Amino acid sequence: QVQLVESGGGLVQAGGSLRLSCAASGLTFSTYAMGWFRQAPGKEREFVAAVARRGESPIYADSVKGRFTISRDNAKSTVYLQMNSLNPEDTAVYSCAAPQSATSLYYTPIRADRYGYWGQGTQVTVSS
Repeated sequence: QVQLVESGGGLVQAGGSLRLSCAASGLTFSTYAMGWFRQAPGKEREFVAAVARRGESPIYADSVKGRFTISRDNAKSTVYLQMNSLNPEDTAVYSCAAPQSATSLYYTPIRADRYGYWGQGTQVTVSS
């Protein structure tokens, strides 16, 4: 079955950086777009970033544009989220997600309902 396992979260001071990883198994990784979402306490889950199946067409939420970078290594079946210039508003549980089925070459879904597989999430806490 499909499994997505995130790692790399933690506690960081404002202005710092973290790199999240999401290792996928149970799917032909190179044929799936991948996305990152986050959910802060008391808030709805929100889109962070997505990337097409071969790394094209990265797309970002306005709140993270210029600070976060999504990338992927299809040979390792892993997607990454490099987060720089973190601020306390970035504090949340970050989850990676894969669509229910393989995606077309440049497709990068941003809606959560376009994704069928989710990881358990990793906590990111940014102190001021």
